[in-house]
This record gives sequence, C-alpha cells and structure tokens, in this order.
Amino acid sequence: MISLNEETEKARAKAEEIIRKYLPEESIVPGRIVSAMNYSVLAGGKRVRPILILKSYELYGGTDMSLAGPFAAAIEMIHTSSLVHDDLPAIDNDEYRRGRKTTHAVYGPAIGVLAGDTLMNYAYETVMHAYSSAALPDSDVPADAERDRRVTRALQILLAKTGISGMLGGQSLDVENEKNGVLSVTKETLDYIYLHKTAALLEAPLMIGAVLGGAPEGDVKLLEQAGRKAGLAFQIRDDVLDVTKTTEEIGKPAGSDEANGKTTYVTLMGTEGAAKEAERLTGEALGLIGRLPGNTDFLREYLGALARREH
Repeated sequence: MISLNEETEKARAKAEEIIRKYLPEESIVPGRIVSAMNYSVLAGGKRVRPILILKSYELYGGTDMSLAGPFAAAIEMIHTSSLVHDDLPAIDNDEYRRGRKTTHAVYGPAIGVLAGDTLMNYAYETVMHAYSSAALPDSDVPADAERDRRVTRALQILLAKTGISGMLGGQSLDVENEKNGVLSVTKETLDYIYLHKTAALLEAPLMIGAVLGGAPEGDVKLLEQAGRKAGLAFQIRDDVLDVTKTTEEIGKPAGSDEANGKTTYVTLMGTEGAAKEAERLTGEALGLIGRLPGNTDFLREYLGALARREH
C-alpha cells in the first residue's frame, strides 16, 4: 500500500509539472517582470492548494488535466502573489521566504509590487485555458456547455474566495490593524482575519476540484465547511510553529508575532491550548470529509498531516 508521504510527493510532483507548464516564457518582453514572477512561484513550497484541487477533482472521477490543470496553476499563482505582497517593505518587510531571498529583496520593491500584481492577473488569464474552444472568440468548435458551466462556477468560487470577501479582505484588515498599531485584537477579529486570509484559500481548492468533477452542490458545501475548519487549524498551527521553531526550520522569520506583540491563538490560549484547538478543528474537518462518497482517505490524511506539520 502506498504511504501518505509517497502519495503526497506524487501529487506534489504532478502539481509542480502543471504549474511550470502554465508559467510564462522568460524570453518574452518585459523579461524582468516575468523573471520575477517565475522566481516567486518556483521558490518551492508544499503546493497544498493545487494538490487539493487535483485530489478533490479525482474524488469525483475527474481525469482531464486540461480542465483542472489551469485552476491548479492559477491558485498557486494567486497564493504566491499574496506572499510576494506580504513580504514587501510596506507590509512585513521580510527578506526571506521558503529559505531564500524574497522577491523584493532580489528584484527591488517596485518590481516586487508589479510581480505580485501581474501574478494575480496572470492567474485569471490561465484559468481561461479551461474553457472549451467554443467559449473563446472566433471558434468554430461546437460548445461543450457542461464543461463551460463547471468552469464558470469554479471561476466564481475562485474570484469570491480570493477577493474582498476572501483572501484580500482578510489581508487588508490584518495589514490595516498592524499599520495603525492595533496589535491586540479580540478572538472574533482574529478569526475573521484567519478565516478570510487563510481558510478561504483552502476552501476554494476543495470546492473547485469538486465542481470541475461534477459534484452535487451539497457535497461542494460540505467541502467548503471542511476547508473552513481545516484552514483555521492550518493558521493556528502557524501560530504554534512561530513560537516553537526556528527561522531555519520554518523558512521564514520565527518569533516575529510574539516580538511585535501581535495577538495570535498562542497569545489567547497558550501553546498547548492553541495546538489542541487546531486538533479539534481538524477532527471536525475530517469528519465532514468522511461524509462524502468515494475514497476520501487521502484528503483526510493529508489535511490531518497539515494540522500537525513541523514546518
């Protein structure tokens, strides 16, 4: 029987291949911005979100990578865009990400801003590859109506979960609080930031893969709920790692939240309490996943491993 680590590595390699396929060629003009985009995306990472799209898609019998592939690549571009912007001098001013120099540290702050902007835009350009030829201008190919309906629904989810009511909304509140010196916040405010900034980007891939695979709406809703709980647990685990691991171990500055007096789940519950809360939320997420049809073993084990990760 294949182990979780082996299956995860296989899925990560597949996601990596897909991401590289859809990145722009550095030979095009303007080359420097493309180089910065590709540097950012290819800086490593677990490829969590593309893997969740691919595995959720497979759960519903999906095999066509021309349908799911563009979304898998796009969501990693969007996630990377948010990291590039987070690292900028105007926000966190971090010089290292995933164990190497951040984009702005290599290319300068101006190109850092533009690289993040361009990645976000290019992600939505990439999604357009998932439409049938008939959905594009000047096509003589008969429409594949069901395919295009699924792509449109998946695109709606991607837009909602990454926009003002999702990732960008959570990021904006987090940054606004920091820049105004509001470092001590209530649990309600902290949950709002975490659920929008982090959890929305775990909800989205689980939902998108299912939609592209033809899942019923009830299953999509279950996956949204599971992603919400798993995403909150994921961010709480980050809080724990920030105070228990070194910069070298986690690949980004450790201890910064505590040093800056910023409220986290560790602040509210202590290290042990925060770890237990992440476990509780993960258990609930796995219970929801277990209610879905088909073999959900990988999704449940993978989400469980994310909540217990050491880096």
